[in-house]
Amino acid sequence: MHISVDGFTARSNGSMNWIRFDDEVMELARIRTEASDTALYGRKTFELMDGYWPTAADNPKASKHDIDHATWYNQVDKFVVSETMAGQQRSRTTIISDRVISQISAIKQKTGREIIMFGSPGLAAFLMNNNLIDDFWLFINPVILGEGTPLFRNAHNEIKLNLIKNMTLKKGVTGLHYSKEE
Repeated sequence: MHISVDGFTARSNGSMNWIRFDDEVMELARIRTEASDTALYGRKTFELMDGYWPTAADNPKASKHDIDHATWYNQVDKFVVSETMAGQQRSRTTIISDRVISQISAIKQKTGREIIMFGSPGLAAFLMNNNLIDDFWLFINPVILGEGTPLFRNAHNEIKLNLIKNMTLKKGVTGLHYSKEE
């Protein structure tokens, strides 16, 4: 999850043009997606992703990152938590519109690789409040937005974390990988 120094995931208008996205960040994204076989999204993030990634590799000018990520996106099982999308059918996509806690708990129990979630701060808070996130990958961008969509706005449970890895990237982004303390 990309966040500003003051904890926002997007500007008030939803813009994320402040994120410092470069080859180094793309490589970290590739490593994270290679470790996963399941993607979890809230509706808004899914609509953004699904509006771009299914055909991103078809563009003759597609970058290696776009080709790699589009290939992963089209092969991975996707779960979208959304009441408004209930009943919709999409390729390799399951809509979760009820019994969210039990359904996500069941997904976590399946054998396979990691479950990854991009964006979706509202869903992230819900998952935090229900003890359903095991690891946090935060990319703190060197910007103070002052207002916007906060990552932890609706999180109300204390979660103790262990720092697994920290890294400072060339463009000043700090990457932090935490695991939940047991």
